[in-house]
Amino acid sequence: MKISFVKGKGKYDRMVVHRGDASESVDCPKQGIIPHEMVHFAVEGTLHRRGFLTRVRDGEAAGFQMSADAESDGVERLVEIVQGDAWSGGNGDPAELLDLYRLTCSARQCPPLPIVAEDILAIRARVVELDQEWKAVPIGDVLDLQL
Repeated sequence: MKISFVKGKGKYDRMVVHRGDASESVDCPKQGIIPHEMVHFAVEGTLHRRGFLTRVRDGEAAGFQMSADAESDGVERLVEIVQGDAWSGGNGDPAELLDLYRLTCSARQCPPLPIVAEDILAIRARVVELDQEWKAVPIGDVLDLQL
């Protein structure tokens, strides 16, 4: 599946999902770092786990409401932790991020993924790469990714 992230001029960027002959578009509120869905790309691609983008690739609509699924719920909690870390400079202690991840999963009653500090570091490195690529994209242009 090809995913095109279009850098917007205003408050939103856009993600366009290309599956075969069909495409779907989702507005992505700007947040000062890469779009939330691009954080999904980093997490799902690094860990090879089923989350929002993988479910879209497999045929689900690219909306913001999906049915509960233990693995993708765990991915979503991890995306939130990674996103928060990136907002804070991307240098949080991986052990503390893992503790926060487990706490968040417990609060939301979803099983955490079996991840370790090295996974956090690998995801963070991928987020940094994507952030550098995204910053180089002029407004109105596209960053294409393949899932």
